[in-house]
Amino acid sequence: MTWFESPADVAARLGAGGYLTDDATATTAFLAGALEKPLLLEGPAGVGKTELAKAVARATGAELVRLQCYEGLDEARALYEWNYKKQLLRIQAANAAGAAGAGSSDWEATHDDIFSEDFLLTRPLLTAIRREEPTVLLIDEVDKTDIEVEGLLLEVLSDFQVTIPELGTVAAVRRPYVVLTSNASRELSEALKRRCLYLHIDYPDAARERAILQGQVPGLDDRIAEQLVATVARLRDLELKKAPSIAESVDWARTLIALEIRDLDDTAIAATLGAVLKHRSDQERAVKELKLARA
Repeated sequence: MTWFESPADVAARLGAGGYLTDDATATTAFLAGALEKPLLLEGPAGVGKTELAKAVARATGAELVRLQCYEGLDEARALYEWNYKKQLLRIQAANAAGAAGAGSSDWEATHDDIFSEDFLLTRPLLTAIRREEPTVLLIDEVDKTDIEVEGLLLEVLSDFQVTIPELGTVAAVRRPYVVLTSNASRELSEALKRRCLYLHIDYPDAARERAILQGQVPGLDDRIAEQLVATVARLRDLELKKAPSIAESVDWARTLIALEIRDLDDTAIAATLGAVLKHRSDQERAVKELKLARA
């Protein structure tokens, strides 16, 4: 499958689905498909890393398979595990049918049976590897996992295959389009990075963020969009616990429309800041700093 014809095709098709790209994003997204290499996206939370994978799936008609990473994630949750309850029931059924005393051959048959496909529970990584249809595999927030999980990813991302001791090696029939995201909370291993194309996504410039807002929020006029973008940019310059993401900018724009606010003055900001800042200390600091900036 050819995912995209060119970087321009990426920009056009993702843009038609509501995801606006810059040249670097369009080029790297194209290369990820053309070279069949995983794409590692790094940058602050809320800049559209996860949304890029979703946009690729929408634009290409592929199925999105998502592995949400977290501390403590293990092979059983990422790759596969055996259905132990079903296996136990199968063993009990064999015993009830008179397996006891029937010899080792019956146990060997039962053993082979319970470690067959019927008893296998596939998790996101193995699911994506085994799919014959176009698939986008999103490994989200990989930096939240333990370093040991990266070792598990190396086989998958190197050869697009998985080894299951009881069944053998399962190789991909059709390579998925793989996107890994990281908020850079820890440094990823060089071995993992070597297997990926890399793209750092930062907050968009004012013109692009304004275009995103007006594309996502119908009815947002130019004046309030400019005020909102300028205000969000100032908020991101402050040392806050959580800087506003693009999604929160969109939420703020929708809030202003819902309240029919036509001017983003100090009163409007104080009344609606909860749409964009989610910590009380951040809100208090923002109100103070923005007032000083306007004085």
